Amino acid sequence: MTRPLIGVTTSRHGGWRSYLMHRLALQRAGARSVRLVSGDPMPREPLQGLVIGGGDDIGAEIYGGRVLPDVRIDPERDAMELSLLKAAIPAGLPVLGICRGSQMINVALGGTLHTDIYEVYVQAPKMRTVLPRKTVSIEPGSRLDRILRCNPCQVNALHHQSVDRLGQGLTIAARDESGIVQAVESVNAPFLLGVQWHPELLVWKKPHQRLFAALAEAAQDATVPLSAAAALAG
Repeated sequence: MTRPLIGVTTSRHGGWRSYLMHRLALQRAGARSVRLVSGDPMPREPLQGLVIGGGDDIGAEIYGGRVLPDVRIDPERDAMELSLLKAAIPAGLPVLGICRGSQMINVALGGTLHTDIYEVYVQAPKMRTVLPRKTVSIEPGSRLDRILRCNPCQVNALHHQSVDRLGQGLTIAARDESGIVQAVESVNAPFLLGVQWHPELLVWKKPHQRLFAALAEAAQDATVPLSAAAALAG
């Protein structure tokens, strides 16, 4: 059986490091991967799944948020990911959003973001670490709960934004101890899930590797592969 091909979106600058970690995680899960960067040629082979990866902030104008100074944004990447999601979600293509990617799924479905979580959750500790130091509670019975099989779970934290108003068809699958949304998932789609942490940096922890295994399994069963080039062409 051919291993499914999963596209991984990354930032143009420095995103190759992130991509290598995703590639390793997906390889261990039995999938192939290809890096998707705005402005670069898209793969000719249809994709059977997507990872919307972490990195730059999402442009605040997309969701009606407040523009912050001194944050890095990439409008071309925003447009690429929105186009991919616009094609992938109706087709039922399996999608995993990671950190920024979880936020982008929410925005693509009409949701909004907290531009700076520390202005809203003023008591939340300012944590930034690749190590699993943050505790999150998973919604019992959720898809995420069935995948991770740990509750509460220990995750890392590299974000300063988070989901505010939920996008259409999404539900909250996890929160941290301060109440910040840490995961969302679709109530209707076959596999549409976003986590605020970076499981690709925690693949030595079985619950987080199971996220990639679940995506690979769903991608193997995908009935409508996605042509990335066609999706971006509109």
